Amino acid sequence: MLEKITTKVLNDKRINEEEAIFLYRDLDLLTLGQLAQQRRHRLVPNKSVSFVIDTNLNYTNICDAYCSFCAFYRTDPDDPSSYTYSVDEMIKKIRKARNKGCTTILMQGGLNREIPFNFYTEIVSRTVKEFPDITPHFFSAPEIIKMTEVSGLTIKEVFQELKKAGQRTMPGGGSEILSNEIKSKISKFKPKNSVDQWTDVHRNAHETGIYTTATMMYGHLENDQDIIETLSHIRTVQDEAINSKPARFTAFIPWSFKKDNTALGKKIDKEAGPNQYLRIIALSRLYLDNINHIQASWFSEGYKTGQIALSFGADDFGGTLFDENVMLSAGFYNRTSVEGIKKLINDAGFEATQRTTEYDLIEEMSKAT
Repeated sequence: MLEKITTKVLNDKRINEEEAIFLYRDLDLLTLGQLAQQRRHRLVPNKSVSFVIDTNLNYTNICDAYCSFCAFYRTDPDDPSSYTYSVDEMIKKIRKARNKGCTTILMQGGLNREIPFNFYTEIVSRTVKEFPDITPHFFSAPEIIKMTEVSGLTIKEVFQELKKAGQRTMPGGGSEILSNEIKSKISKFKPKNSVDQWTDVHRNAHETGIYTTATMMYGHLENDQDIIETLSHIRTVQDEAINSKPARFTAFIPWSFKKDNTALGKKIDKEAGPNQYLRIIALSRLYLDNINHIQASWFSEGYKTGQIALSFGADDFGGTLFDENVMLSAGFYNRTSVEGIKKLINDAGFEATQRTTEYDLIEEMSKAT
């Protein structure tokens, strides 16, 4: 089977689910990595590895989704550790991030029914107006569905209003594993209890002209087939976007579940390690043949594993993430600087190149002007 798959990869042919299972489960790690790196260099032929200067801000930790894998959320507004910030307070945080050199602000929050829809549109429009050099990479699929509930608008209408306010990209959080069986065990309440809710949001985003990323959080209750199913859903949505829509997924970003301080963690004996992560990075490069960028995460998997992933098919190193609270709530802390992220990339044998949220290389953009 390996010879057949290799021929497909070298001729830019699509591999199927059975072949994906073989690659993920049976092929030795180094051969898998070499095959993925061949595909990487066909799609992204230079030695550049991109990164973005960004931070991750949260506007509320009050949430009614009750996901068992999350240590971040609070349910009681009177809890002294709960918070909901105003638009003015978030603008101050964005200004502080801009002063650190951030060009992208990743912003997400809990599903808080007390937040009106105009909060979301105002924070986008003010960010664009007051910080025109910053891209608001805001919200996620579950938050979009919460916006439909508080506004009475459809998903598409929500995106139309956000785009009118100035939003052009959205992160891919909220997918976890795209299997209804797994969702029934780790996120059983709306709007995170079905695959269709996540895929419908991204379909509507692409149709509205808003670019998104796709993500996967693994290392809990899923099996190998669930991994392939997740990648298949993402590949299908991307096929539709490429064929008929003005926007699409810009990148795929997997990370492993962090168990500390979570209800789900009590059911997990051991967190997923580097071997599984590298297999997923390589498999995603080979299976997601319609997504150009695969992101390696120094942040979630550690510096060394992130560096090695750059030789297993990844071409992007994520962002600086000056602030991050979701994984921190699960007992996981990892930080770097702009110079630190450049050194990690260069020491791995690649050329660190700053990018935009849309994955345009800033160095190449400056040469073109």
